[in-house]
Amino acid sequence: MNTLKTYVLLAALTALLVAMGGAMGGRGGLVIALGMAIVMNFVSYWWSDTIVLKMHNAQEITAGDARELFSMTQGLAQRAGIPMPKLYVIPDDSPNAFATGRNPEKGAVAVTEGLLRALSRDEIAGVIAHELGHIAHRDTLIMTVTATIAGAISSLGQMAMWASMFGGGRHDDDEGGSPVGGIVAMIVAPFAAMLIQMSISRSREFLADKAAAEYTGQPRALANALQKIETWSHQVPMTQGSPAVAHMYISNPFSGGWIASMFSTHPPTAERVARLQAMSLSR
Repeated sequence: MNTLKTYVLLAALTALLVAMGGAMGGRGGLVIALGMAIVMNFVSYWWSDTIVLKMHNAQEITAGDARELFSMTQGLAQRAGIPMPKLYVIPDDSPNAFATGRNPEKGAVAVTEGLLRALSRDEIAGVIAHELGHIAHRDTLIMTVTATIAGAISSLGQMAMWASMFGGGRHDDDEGGSPVGGIVAMIVAPFAAMLIQMSISRSREFLADKAAAEYTGQPRALANALQKIETWSHQVPMTQGSPAVAHMYISNPFSGGWIASMFSTHPPTAERVARLQAMSLSR
């Protein structure tokens, strides 16, 4: 049911991009946005992992670079029943991690330098296991495609804003977009995209947490890791990446105060920790 919901929401995000193009540029804009959606879904399917990793300046590592981390990931991947993913390290002091790849055979896990320094071995294992859960559940393709389309909608919204400020746009006719459509494109569409993105991500995080608890047998270690990551992220801001890919991380590194948390791409850390602690008590 969660998978069906995810694909429905992803289709809604694509439709929103097309509708946004129509609102901004009439029939011509709709056709252009439809073409963009097709191209972006194609590009996202084949190259989204490469794009996201380069965006973060992630460097691939081998067993010779970090033998313990490599061996740990290999063992967890065997328990998850997936091939060993490629491992990357992101040059950032804020502790965090994400997974990418269009399928388990092309999976990759990226962790920040800050995460490797801030967490214990068991906590790092919990984080790696969580990301392997995303790969095993084939969440990574959906998450990266979502990031690409949501980023495009945000960019179009900014274009609409600048066009309205400098008197751009066309009159309301059969070919051009209307002023009202421009306002919708500028304000409503990016907000709706954020809500859809949030719905897709939140429904997958609990499943990945549960998978991590099963792979490691230590749900409390992941709970501790999530608490540390959230605390550190407020003290050491993330310098790599952008909010458009926030839903890919194990914990949102760009979250703000309580208002921002209402629209976070992740469930509240306290709720995730409570569920993991309950799993630990039931063992």
